[in-house]
Formats: sequence, structure tokens, C-alpha cells
Amino acid sequence: MLDAANYTPRLRGFYRETVRAALKEEFGYKNDMQIPRLDKIVLNIGCGSEAVKDSKKAKSAQEDLTAIAGQQAVVTKAKKSIAGFRVRDGMPLGAKVTLRGDRMYEFLDRLITIALPRVRDFRGVSGKSFDGRGNYATGLKEHIVFPEIDYDKVDEVWGLDIIICTTADNDAEAKALLKHFNMPFNS
Repeated sequence: MLDAANYTPRLRGFYRETVRAALKEEFGYKNDMQIPRLDKIVLNIGCGSEAVKDSKKAKSAQEDLTAIAGQQAVVTKAKKSIAGFRVRDGMPLGAKVTLRGDRMYEFLDRLITIALPRVRDFRGVSGKSFDGRGNYATGLKEHIVFPEIDYDKVDEVWGLDIIICTTADNDAEAKALLKHFNMPFNS
């Protein structure tokens, strides 16, 4: 039986025991607080024009994102009315969730070891998708690569945005951190 009080996600333990020491040696940090670490992971599904036609689509995306994240997702709503897109202020358009702590490490573990290898024609994620401040963004064309999603019950296949926020000061440090977690970069 799993004891929830003493449970530590696999990647969190790996970070504490292996990654921190490797990064400290690689970049020559003087203080342990300088070593980059994961801050949060933000997941987003945008329904777009599908949600404009049918308001239940955003609810469906929210349920799927909640299953993937293991945490309640929030429905995102339009901030402005845009007549050309038939969007009104307050209309539900997608879902998002922010993961921190143990859930963040669990999601990253599932992403790297299970979901990404299941992507069709997968050749690695882009190594150029950093923002200059140590944060990494990538996307999946199909959210059904996660094992939590039952393919037979899916009414719509959504794209999924994944933003990994780190405490690194620059892209090189953030990329080194993610490489130590075995993120499959193609460049």
C-alpha cells in the first residue's frame, strides 16, 4: 500500500539526488539556491471556433484536461467580444490548469516517459522553444496520447499547450535542467 504522507514523486527525488549536483558542477554555482528548479507547469486547451458553435465543447475540454492533470481545470472565457469571430464577452473558449509541487513532477514524468513516445512520427521536441528567461513551451496536436484519456469516449481531439516554467535565468540553464530530466530534444 502506498503511504501518501511519505510519497515523493520519482522525478522530484531524482532532481534532489542527481540533477542538482550535476547542474551545480556544470555551471559552477556557489549557492544551492542558484541551482535552477521547476517552478510550475501550465496546461492549456483552446477550443476556438468549436466552442463558439457549441458551448459544451469547452466543458468537454475541461473534463479531459482535469483527467490529464489530476487537478481541477478552469474554463477560460473570452475577455472581449469580437464580431468577426462570433465571440461574445464571457463566452467559454477553452480550459487551463497550473500544476505545482508533486503533481507537476508527476505530470512531467508521464509526459516524458509515456505521452511523448506515443505521439505519431515523434522525433523529439524543439530545442528552440525557450522564451529567453528560462521557460519552455511546447504543444501536442492530440491530447489523446495521455493514458488517462479513453479514446472511445472522446468526442473531439484537442491540441494541448504545455508551458514549463523554471527558475533558471537563461535558456542554456533551463535546457540543461530539462535535459537532465531526459526531455527528448531534437536539437
